[in-house]
Amino acid sequence: MASPLPMKTPGWVQEFQAFVMRGNVVDLAVGIIIGAAFTAIVGSLVKDLFNPLIGLLLGGIDFSNIFITLKGPSAPTLDAARAAGAVTLNVGLFLNAVIQFLIVAFAVFWVVKALNALQRRKAEAPAAPPPPPRTEVLLAEIRDLLAQK
Repeated sequence: MASPLPMKTPGWVQEFQAFVMRGNVVDLAVGIIIGAAFTAIVGSLVKDLFNPLIGLLLGGIDFSNIFITLKGPSAPTLDAARAAGAVTLNVGLFLNAVIQFLIVAFAVFWVVKALNALQRRKAEAPAAPPPPPRTEVLLAEIRDLLAQK
């Protein structure tokens, strides 16, 4: 049986592999994955904890149901308006998004602040100088021996 023809890998494949395996790209991918998970947590925090508390303080208002019907039948909830095919301005959902953004921005601010403080501490602490090479140590010993004679 004849052997299959050897296939030459295009040069761009190696370039792509080098690009993907660089540290920055991997770090970015990890950051995006963690960011997506963090977004889900913040979304739940806003929707399930903050909005009910704020709504309770404001007299039982459910933010997700604050909307303005532009066209179509009026409905008591946003889901009912959507089911009826109404065109709505979803003010409450926008407020939820603004609150989520503020929480994420606040968290990122503190993470960056902490990283900057760590970098400042590293910059302030002078690193011990590396030991001299072996040849310099030997030359210094020879110099000292010659100076003693």
